[in-house]
Amino acid sequence: MNNEKVSIPENLDEDYVIIQDFIKGNENAFTKLVYRHKEKVKNLIYLTLSDTEYIDDISQDVFINVYHKVREFRFESKFTTWLYRITINKCRDYLRKKKVRSIFTPIKEEEEQIKGGTQIEDFDKMKLLRQAIDKLPDKLKIPLLLRDIEGFSYNEICEQLNCEIGTIKSRIFRAREFLRALLEPYQQDLV
Repeated sequence: MNNEKVSIPENLDEDYVIIQDFIKGNENAFTKLVYRHKEKVKNLIYLTLSDTEYIDDISQDVFINVYHKVREFRFESKFTTWLYRITINKCRDYLRKKKVRSIFTPIKEEEEQIKGGTQIEDFDKMKLLRQAIDKLPDKLKIPLLLRDIEGFSYNEICEQLNCEIGTIKSRIFRAREFLRALLEPYQQDLV
């Protein structure tokens, strides 16, 4: 690693300050970075995999990776863009290892909460929607989740997935069309 001083953009955000503090040797700064972003990372993992079983393991892998590579962060984009790219790659690794592409795993916690029967209809609708989303190929599912669930702009998604904006818009459009076609037979149930 070279020890050249990294120029930080004028619109300095708190993540940049924390990262610089960590690079200078303050180990507590990394803990602060983890606490700032761990819930977002876990949410992204859940939305990508629709599975709660390995969220903590994958999240831990993400932050171990960040710990070892944060000194290479070039401050050319938002830290969260870089972090979410690592998270998505870890999710892809998990899917490759487990060969889980289009299998929906029900969320046990939600089932337990709903057993009283009061929210069965809402749970069934959410389950149906999750199953449909899970059938999307990753190249369509991930941009859709980042846009519609996480609320990222098209430009932010482009940075995270290293794609052109036209490609991202096209994939999101195709994902929505795919979901519309999949859910059409259940349209009455979803109303």
